[in-house]
Amino acid sequence: MVTDCLAVRGANPKKTGNIMNTKHRILITSALLGTLLLAGCSGEPPEAPETVRPVKAFQVLDAGERVTRSFPGRARAHNEVDLGFRVAGQLLELPNDLVGQVFKTGELIARLDPRDYEVRAEDVRSQLERARATARRAQSDYQREQNIFKEEPGATSKTAVENKLAARDESVAEVNSLRASLDAAQDELKYTYLKAPFDGAITAKYVDNFQNVRAKEKVVRLLDSSRIEMVVNIPENAISNLPNVTGITVTFDAFPEHPVPAEVFEVGKEASLTTRTYPVTLIMNQPEDFTILAGMAGRARGLRKQVTEMEATGVQVPVGAVFTPETEKQDYVWVIDASTGTVSKRAVVTGALERAGIQILEGLKPGDWVATAGVYTLREGQQVSIMAAGE
Repeated sequence: MVTDCLAVRGANPKKTGNIMNTKHRILITSALLGTLLLAGCSGEPPEAPETVRPVKAFQVLDAGERVTRSFPGRARAHNEVDLGFRVAGQLLELPNDLVGQVFKTGELIARLDPRDYEVRAEDVRSQLERARATARRAQSDYQREQNIFKEEPGATSKTAVENKLAARDESVAEVNSLRASLDAAQDELKYTYLKAPFDGAITAKYVDNFQNVRAKEKVVRLLDSSRIEMVVNIPENAISNLPNVTGITVTFDAFPEHPVPAEVFEVGKEASLTTRTYPVTLIMNQPEDFTILAGMAGRARGLRKQVTEMEATGVQVPVGAVFTPETEKQDYVWVIDASTGTVSKRAVVTGALERAGIQILEGLKPGDWVATAGVYTLREGQQVSIMAAGE
């Protein structure tokens, strides 16, 4: 290409006239000539930008901390209930667009036709008023009969006094019975109103408006998603370590970059006969920047504290993060600068080799990111990106 370029630059029209006739020279436009010169005579091509290399990495922990195994589970609402009326009747108020609506504690969700219960309550109230009047008369009759017996014993008898007393007591018992019946009738009237027992949203509606429903028949489902639960099953050989686990987080499949802090809410006291695992219920607050819905799958993780004297110093990294060049006796790791995305070689002092990794006594601190794979093929200042879990 360079030779051709020089030939074009240095060509003499007189010497080349026999080869290229005038007609052909006219067809070679200045634009084509400029293109050839730029293509062949522009010098060295620009260097391609460096490819960012993805690497597996590990964030350094205290030597007294170990990442526990992760356990799968599914989210569920902290409070969820199927609501129904405690009495039977015909639905009078049940909106068609109820699903998805949010209710505060005590707000009305649905209502039955209350007329039958209003009539019953009014009838019992009337009976109670009559019974009270009867009881007042019976009390007066008993008092008068007793006074007569005291003042003129011959004008009446002790038996007559006792009969008046029995009539008085019977009327009082009738009043008490009707008062209880009125309370029950008023309660039944209140039960024609279905109200939210806690803040939540309606997620299902099982019946339609104007339909006759039985007592305790499911009408709607109310779910409180302000707090989320997840049940994970812990093997029997690991359940004893649960009190030493801290920093529990749950990462949901739908939001892999956003671990949610959680805490232990309840621990099952009996293992499953088939899986030999214990159910552990975790609880967490609903995040502010995204919403966890019931049924979402995720995995729970935590940090298990160690208290042995040997593990009380230094930090710990996977064994694959440490390398020793052939020409040296010094151990190194590749430290990743999260702000620039570059790696730099750092000398370290290693300690004991443990089941979960190797101790680093000097050279690293908690929070550092180190490469854990391909350490012999990295170079100083190379651009890298930290691979996500499972990538």
